[in-house]
Amino acid sequence: MSKFKKPTVLHIDAQASIAGPPEVYVKKGSTISLTCTVNVHSTPPSSVMWYHGHSVVDFDSPRGGISLETEKTEAGTTSKLLVTKALLSDSGNYTCMPSNASPASTVVHVLNGKLAFNKVVYGIPN
Repeated sequence: MSKFKKPTVLHIDAQASIAGPPEVYVKKGSTISLTCTVNVHSTPPSSVMWYHGHSVVDFDSPRGGISLETEKTEAGTTSKLLVTKALLSDSGNYTCMPSNASPASTVVHVLNGKLAFNKVVYGIPN
């Protein structure tokens, strides 16, 4: 009598991550660049959605200057969100949500000039 062992199947959920720190500081008028990568342990995601707060990022908004580059390779999927000429209203939580993976988020702070940047980063009082 031969004994057969059942193969062990290891299931790893696909996970998104956004490169860089959990909070990003940019100067008003500069470009916000967020890069989301999805590790591939299964099928690549069919889509990657970006959210600003609770709303889907609108690439056709009158604001303009918002673009997305998505690349799928054997190593994984990379989605790069670019927001040019950052406005104060572009501040907030950004979430990368792949169709088949756990999402990732980062907080963007658009700062109005050098003094505001110093206050936030270095804690200089008013």
